Amino acid sequence: MVKKNVLKLANKIAAGITGGIVKVKPTDPEYKLLDSITSDEEAEIALHLEIRKFKTVKEVAKLCGKPEAEVEKVLYKMAVDGSIKVETEDGVDKYCLELYVPGIMEYMVDKKSNIEEHPEIGASFEEYTRKLGALMAGNIPVGLGVMRVIPVETAIDGDTRRASYEEITYLLNKYDVFAVTDCACRASMRIIGEGCGHTVEDICLRLGPAAEYYIRTGKGRSVTREEAFAICERAEKEGLMHQIPNLSGPGNALAICNCCGCSCFGLRNANLYRNPDWSRSNYVSQVDTDKCVACGQCVENCPSNALTLGQNLCTKKPIPAAKEPDRPYDTKWGENKWNPDYRHRKMVAETGTSPCKTECPAHIAIQGYIKMAAQGRYKDALELIKKENPFPAVCGRICPRKCESACTRGSLDEPLAVDEIKKFIAEQDLNSEHRFVPEKLVERSEKIAIVGAGPSGLSCAYFLAAEGYKVTVFEKQKKLGGMLALGIPSFRLGKDVVDAEIEVLKELGVEFKTGVEVGKDVTINGLRKLGYKAFYLAIGAQAGRSLNIEGEDSEGVITGVEFLRRVNLGEDLKLEGPVVVIGGGNVAIDVARTAERVGASQIDMYCLESRQQMPALDEEIEEAMSEGININNSWGPKRIIKENGHVVGVEFKKCISIFDENKRFNPKFDENETKIVKASYVLTSIGQGIDWGELLKDSKIELNPNKTVKVQALSYQTGEADVFAGGDAVTGPKFAIDAIALGKQGAISIHHYIHGDNLTLGRERDYHALDKENLDMKGYDHIPRQKALHVDGEKSKETFKDLRVTFTEEQIKKETQRCLGCGAVVVDQYQCVGCGLCTTKCKFDAITLTRKYDSAGVDISEMKPIVIKYVIKRQGRIAVKKVKRLFSK
Repeated sequence: MVKKNVLKLANKIAAGITGGIVKVKPTDPEYKLLDSITSDEEAEIALHLEIRKFKTVKEVAKLCGKPEAEVEKVLYKMAVDGSIKVETEDGVDKYCLELYVPGIMEYMVDKKSNIEEHPEIGASFEEYTRKLGALMAGNIPVGLGVMRVIPVETAIDGDTRRASYEEITYLLNKYDVFAVTDCACRASMRIIGEGCGHTVEDICLRLGPAAEYYIRTGKGRSVTREEAFAICERAEKEGLMHQIPNLSGPGNALAICNCCGCSCFGLRNANLYRNPDWSRSNYVSQVDTDKCVACGQCVENCPSNALTLGQNLCTKKPIPAAKEPDRPYDTKWGENKWNPDYRHRKMVAETGTSPCKTECPAHIAIQGYIKMAAQGRYKDALELIKKENPFPAVCGRICPRKCESACTRGSLDEPLAVDEIKKFIAEQDLNSEHRFVPEKLVERSEKIAIVGAGPSGLSCAYFLAAEGYKVTVFEKQKKLGGMLALGIPSFRLGKDVVDAEIEVLKELGVEFKTGVEVGKDVTINGLRKLGYKAFYLAIGAQAGRSLNIEGEDSEGVITGVEFLRRVNLGEDLKLEGPVVVIGGGNVAIDVARTAERVGASQIDMYCLESRQQMPALDEEIEEAMSEGININNSWGPKRIIKENGHVVGVEFKKCISIFDENKRFNPKFDENETKIVKASYVLTSIGQGIDWGELLKDSKIELNPNKTVKVQALSYQTGEADVFAGGDAVTGPKFAIDAIALGKQGAISIHHYIHGDNLTLGRERDYHALDKENLDMKGYDHIPRQKALHVDGEKSKETFKDLRVTFTEEQIKKETQRCLGCGAVVVDQYQCVGCGLCTTKCKFDAITLTRKYDSAGVDISEMKPIVIKYVIKRQGRIAVKKVKRLFSK
């Protein structure tokens, strides 16, 4: 049943923006919002109020013919609800109607009990702003929207600073009373299941009379001026931009909202409706490509998707200039012009960006940290790496170097020695005096459990701890590090290196419980009862795979991963006589080289693959051969020969092909060509499996046929809503950097899950590389690649110490000069709203704000004729453009 007075009130409030031209219907959000908590009797009294013109209780009582006490009770109740506003002047309460936005919609959402009891209030706020944005798209002059961006103040220091109303400092120094409240936009998006993960709680400010209203009615918490400045600073660190209500005239705003581009409704006009004129500041971003290193920090934090990663090299064929897109300024604007996918950030320009960042599984800012290293800014470089990879010292020793394989410099002479540079930078992390420990964003109370202390679990723990969560890592082994500690020998990755980087997690407050097997010693359900709110499963692939051949049960046959685990745990394991290692991957190489160090008199590796097909890295193969290990290609095991239960040899058969015509693994053998090899021990390394134990018992979590866990794309959520997974447990055996990358994604998902936010928004990262075939490589220098000192295999095979040396500082200076600087950020100045966040993220002074407009907001009483005049001129421009296009055809 429609409440007639409530409908009248909805229309009266709506007329504050539309002038009454657009009528509110009972199905509209303006009505639904009020209907949820407003009675017809209350609305009857409120109808005697005016928009932004205050009246006393006495004046309203006289107009409606009701007792003052009754009127005061109703009006104050409505002010607490948020449907009207109250201010005190000379000790007398005065009331008025407010606009819907900015106004009562925020007031009503900011009263937490409202949206908890009536979620339709949040939904109505979201629906109304979407409706208003569509109506206003193209019809509002620059900077005259209901909300307006105010730049980060450090971005407008100097000559470009013009007007005090553009400064945070001016507003915070103008008033004496301040209140902090939740972000109404993000709270509304969260209530409809589309929250984005950005901070909702205690993040937006109310100033002066608005603060008094918020404090009095319980919608906000009183804060000091110093606390208000700190909230703005924290928002900038998180990548939130400042906006102010824009309908009270320059310098008269009573709020500072800290907004994101993915959920806040003011920015939705720029992003969804592609109409940034609605809320832009007077500034736009400008990139100095000579300084830019395409680290991507500005791109990741740009709330209007105005920045993308592009290229910075000369091309053989000119890249076609992008066609100038239509703008609402002179174009009829409808849904066909909008960007409904705006919440999924576009990272890279159509023409691509630097191949190193593209090919790295974690998309580390390689070009950025190389430039920092060139400048001697090693700690800054370390911080930049750790935004994506918490374990640079580890990866500097064992990374597969996909970045180097893709390096543009490789088309000229040799790829850049990226990993050696990273290894040098990461040496600082091994020294407690120079170690980089990220600053926690906030302190949170929620407890998160990580199962598995390998690279993926540790990565997830790192990023969650940096977000302020209380993280506990459960590891069934006595030693932390997973395969980093137990599956990789010390001569490739020293355990002191692993321990040093784990120490950073301890400094962040991560708690470790070793010797605890989840599923056996404690269960997920048991941890839930202890208050853990979410889980990340990262148990890795620590089980060896069997050959399924005769004699495999012989004494002396050991899987490679078990062999490495026993050695790394310090077991006094001695091998005597000849040893056969079966497998051709990196782990098999590690097994063979370890066997040599524990007494084997001779080591022969046998693998199905030819030398060119071997999955092991060339560097690993060369190191094994330098230590005297024999590699026998294109042989597969037929049977293991034993005497008295112990292995004495292996019969091999010739492998003639590995893959079938569909490129599926399907080896073929010549059964007539065989040979028998003597062996006292056989170490099998043909792949790794996953042993779940009892971990998944009594859960809804499902496994794939290969025993990896089934997860949702992008979010990595399992069949249990609060359980996520990553690393080898999801992908099967891969490299540490792949596991680390998934650890960060798991942390992002858990952060979203904890707050009831959408798990998939903004997760797509469309990295693609520039076209190297189209680059003009003439005129570049041919500085030779720096080489680390060669390690003598005769010496290295005698020790478990890593004898490989790090580049000297002089070598770093020379090698970093070889970087071609492939990438640079591209700015769409139309789409840029001039918030200045990009300038706070750039560590190279490569991006600045430039003043382009000279517009100031106006009071709503002055706005109507300005907008009408603008709309008429816009219709003229649309008509002229249409005629020009007809003639051009």
